[in-house]
Amino acid sequence: MNDQHPTQPLADPSARWVLSTDAAASAPRRRGRRWPWLIAVIAVAVLAAGAWFAGEYIARGIVERTIRDQVASRLDIPADQHVDVDVRGAVIPQLIGGRLDDVTVSAADVSLGALTGDVEVHAAGVPIRGDAPLQSASATVRLDQDQVRALLGTVDGFPADAVTVEAPDIVMSTELKAFSLSVPVGVSLTPSASGGDLVLTPRALRVSGAEVSADVLIDQFGALARTVVRDWDVCVKQYLPVGLTLSGVRVDGAQVVADIAIDPRITVDAALQQKGTCS
Repeated sequence: MNDQHPTQPLADPSARWVLSTDAAASAPRRRGRRWPWLIAVIAVAVLAAGAWFAGEYIARGIVERTIRDQVASRLDIPADQHVDVDVRGAVIPQLIGGRLDDVTVSAADVSLGALTGDVEVHAAGVPIRGDAPLQSASATVRLDQDQVRALLGTVDGFPADAVTVEAPDIVMSTELKAFSLSVPVGVSLTPSASGGDLVLTPRALRVSGAEVSADVLIDQFGALARTVVRDWDVCVKQYLPVGLTLSGVRVDGAQVVADIAIDPRITVDAALQQKGTCS
């Protein structure tokens, strides 16, 4: 007797294979779609950064070139002479704000009449348009020995050709003549600023190599000694705009360093841009 048992059909193996294949195929596609978006974001970020740096580079070049041209024009600096301009910080945000935060301009052997030296100007809060004053500004002029001699050569009776720069003084060598004798005298002069001018004050005297006091020199040579035992006033106002004032002088090694205060209104006041005069 044959038992008649109903049988359940077996699941089709091929059906399971098809379903698993579809599921496996769909998952990578969902993960794969994320990569193009990530790559696109990175590419945009790189392009944006590149555009920023390219724009910053171009803007900086334009600003520094404009400042350099203006300085060369106003100071009559030859076209082949190098003028170094340094603008601190990112330029584009400063241009948007209307001011350059920190600017330094320097040039070697700048001539302002008989006053010649290496000039460095530092300015803060520089307006990009000429309708506002600076926040602050100052300058430094460095003169070597030959440049000091050229400046002191404008002073009547000063033996500029016999001057040497020996820190902390400017040393003047001359001679005092008594009867038929010529006595060599060396005078160590301390530089300072007074009323916007350079003042040289005797600090030490040497006669024939021996240091003496001013009183001794006057006792020996009388009124003749007063030609060297005196302060020497050197007017520098005539070489500078009215808005620039000599505020300090010192000897640094073999150079004389002059500190100059700049009136922040010089950018908007034409009177401050005119050359000064000696009273």
